[in-house]
Amino acid sequence: MTSEIKIVLLADRGVVSVAGAQAQAFLQGLVTNDMGHLDRDAALHAGLLSPQGKILFDFFIVKTDGGVLLDVARERAGDLVKRLTLYKLRAAVTIQDVSESYRAYAVFGSDLTPGSGTVNDGITYPDPRLAALGLRAIVAADCSVEVNGNQDAYDAHRVALGVPEGGRDYAFGDAFPHDALFDQLNGVSFSKGCYVGQEVVSRMEHRGTARKRVVRVGAIDGSALIGDQPVLAGDVEIGRVGTVSGSHGLALIRLDRVEEFAAKGIQLAAGSAALGIEIPSWAHFKPTAPHG
Repeated sequence: MTSEIKIVLLADRGVVSVAGAQAQAFLQGLVTNDMGHLDRDAALHAGLLSPQGKILFDFFIVKTDGGVLLDVARERAGDLVKRLTLYKLRAAVTIQDVSESYRAYAVFGSDLTPGSGTVNDGITYPDPRLAALGLRAIVAADCSVEVNGNQDAYDAHRVALGVPEGGRDYAFGDAFPHDALFDQLNGVSFSKGCYVGQEVVSRMEHRGTARKRVVRVGAIDGSALIGDQPVLAGDVEIGRVGTVSGSHGLALIRLDRVEEFAAKGIQLAAGSAALGIEIPSWAHFKPTAPHG
């Protein structure tokens, strides 16, 4: 990771506004995290699930004077508005895609200290997933922000920390919160009341049935990885590579199968690269194969 503070425009992020006196109460019955935490925290990491417990949208919820802003994948912003509107009923909220009015930024680097890295004329907040990720900011589109890094730099930062991103490291509509590490990255509350998909998520947590996880992978020989390709154990596909940065990347993998094939001495591979896996130090699930 870089030794200077980087500011990166996240051009693939959009913003949805949920405004009104009932904004937080409205979202409380829908999203995976506890909106009550906004009484003490500047932002939340959360998702909106299908009734079957699959992630349809992931986002950051940022408190504002008139409600909240949701930092979401830009290509998903319009669909998120439609989905939330289905649940609106008589709630006193206004839901809008305001992506043209705002820009999202990431601020990170080992020189980042409390009080540094604030983006002027915007809402700057610690990334609620993991402190080491740094800060995020939502800024009005007509405000000038001096950037000194690009998406590749941010992806390298994220890969180094082992933090996945929806749509790249897991597919929307096909992954459970545990697959995407919501339980590890402050994205789900197991103590709040009901929300859409809650029964499935709670059952996975209490029964310990999460079989797939996004993990950091590395080419054992140091060669470059290629994203969006299967992870194979012999001829059996047990996962898929997502974001890559050089010889490392993130992959959603069936960890129970990793253990099974490791016991048989079968090496994991993606394309021509033999892979090792690494569980981030911040995670509290156990590795099932030697680190690469």
